[in-house]
Amino acid sequence: MKEKKGNTSSITQNKHPDGRLDFSLNLLRYTIQDRPKFDFLSDVLTLVLEYSGCDAVELWLEEGKNQLRCKAFKKSGDVCCFKILDENDHSENANMPGQGSDADLEKLCRYILHNHGSTKLPFYTKYGSFWTGDSRKSFSLNTGYPSQTITENICIRGNYRSLALVPLRLGEEKIGLIHFKNKNNNYYNLEKIEYFETIAAKFELALLHQRSQAKMHERVKELTCLYGIAQIASQPDMSFDHKLLNIVKLLPAAWQYPAHASARIIIDKKTFQTPFFLEGSHKQIVSISVRGIERGAVEVSYLDNKSLFYGDPFLDEEESLINNIAGQLASMIEHRETEEIKSELQNQLIRADRLSAIGQLAAGVAHELNEPLNAILGFAQLVMKSDGISAKDLVDIKKIADASLHARKIIRELLVFARQAKPSRTQVNLNQIVEEELNLFESLCAKSGVELRRVLDQDLPEIVADRSQILQVLSNLIVNALQAMPDGGVLTIKTKSEASMVSLILEDTGIGMSEEVMENIFVPFFTTKDVDQGTGLGLAVVHGIVSSHGGKINVESSFGQGARFLITLPHDHDTVMEVI
Repeated sequence: MKEKKGNTSSITQNKHPDGRLDFSLNLLRYTIQDRPKFDFLSDVLTLVLEYSGCDAVELWLEEGKNQLRCKAFKKSGDVCCFKILDENDHSENANMPGQGSDADLEKLCRYILHNHGSTKLPFYTKYGSFWTGDSRKSFSLNTGYPSQTITENICIRGNYRSLALVPLRLGEEKIGLIHFKNKNNNYYNLEKIEYFETIAAKFELALLHQRSQAKMHERVKELTCLYGIAQIASQPDMSFDHKLLNIVKLLPAAWQYPAHASARIIIDKKTFQTPFFLEGSHKQIVSISVRGIERGAVEVSYLDNKSLFYGDPFLDEEESLINNIAGQLASMIEHRETEEIKSELQNQLIRADRLSAIGQLAAGVAHELNEPLNAILGFAQLVMKSDGISAKDLVDIKKIADASLHARKIIRELLVFARQAKPSRTQVNLNQIVEEELNLFESLCAKSGVELRRVLDQDLPEIVADRSQILQVLSNLIVNALQAMPDGGVLTIKTKSEASMVSLILEDTGIGMSEEVMENIFVPFFTTKDVDQGTGLGLAVVHGIVSSHGGKINVESSFGQGARFLITLPHDHDTVMEVI
């Protein structure tokens, strides 16, 4: 038995039927107040007790899946109390259907609720109410219909000798009963029973109004919550995590008992919750699914508090609300990921446009410089073969020739990057190219303190490629890896095949790259080396060659953790021919 505080009143006199107007005015005053359900029931049922002149008034209400039991009674003298009854209340005064141990009273109550009753019997009124002046006196219960002859003897126990059970209706539906109880024998008469029915009718109107007000109040809270979520989700400058933190704070206020509710949102194993979140046994959980994949859940929870709830503390409307919230969160995740993909595609398009512009410029510059460089190199070589050249002059002329050769090499790389050099593609075995190139670098790796490891797929299919260009790709990546391991390390080269692709993987244990460097490694002329140590074209050339072969290159690295280059090339001849 659970007592609600602050619901006692002093009865100065018994109210009689001539006080109906006062009862109506007081009932109206309680009805128009926006108060919690139990506070409303406490006030109204106590009022019914005062104006009925009874010793106790009990209420049984069916509310969806729940059944509410409560009562108002005289505690001592004229003090009136209100209590909520639970299933464990077996006190002798707890004579409510479904409560205590009085099975006959329960049968009688359920009979009144689910049958029309027989007006031929003296203890039934035409309204469907039952009353008796001596509840201990047994009587026969039957439907009064000729087709049904089942008769049961009913004997109600307890200290209340006079008992009246008046049904409550909303429209044609019976939703509960009011029990009017008095300890005196034969205390009621027909006039009082009709007065009780009048009280019950007015109680019905008050209850209907309270339920309508409660539903409207809950609906306003739900709409306020959903509007708040929409407002937060539309903030362009707010981070996704910050949005979720703000959203989870909105949830408790939308539920029936906001002061006792806590909430949390879990997305991709990351949790956002209200302050001091504690998981209770009463909770609603709905999963968050994006494109058919479960990504997390949204949960609203109440701590165990038997004095707060009666039955299921969650409304049917709250189930729809939490489903709606889960759907909105899923839409937010999907929108965020779509925007990220869109941004990445835009960045790729910008990089492609920039590379294309640089490629066209590089091709034009290369063609313009190629002829004068050939002339410089040719004349330098002729002078070197002339007689009478001093040793000092010969050294200077050789520097001119070497510089010309170096410049011509850069021009060739520019032409490869710009895809101006004509490829010569044949069937080649990637493993053989790797072995040939590694033979050239083995001594250099040993000298640099780098351990060279091979993990080659012996069943690797051949690919259609320009042998010299693939050699250049491998050479550029190996040189890049060695420069990233100045103090030695491990360089692992792998090959493997999957479906219609052949993969070439180079992994080093070097210094790695920062995110800023990672974003620019394929940009022509970008380099982290000193001016005299690189042109910034090595990886740009690698990217150009791989792309021209219909392949892709992916890089994984973090500062201080080495780098991993993954190149995939098609070994399907028809695919390669389409790219060519």
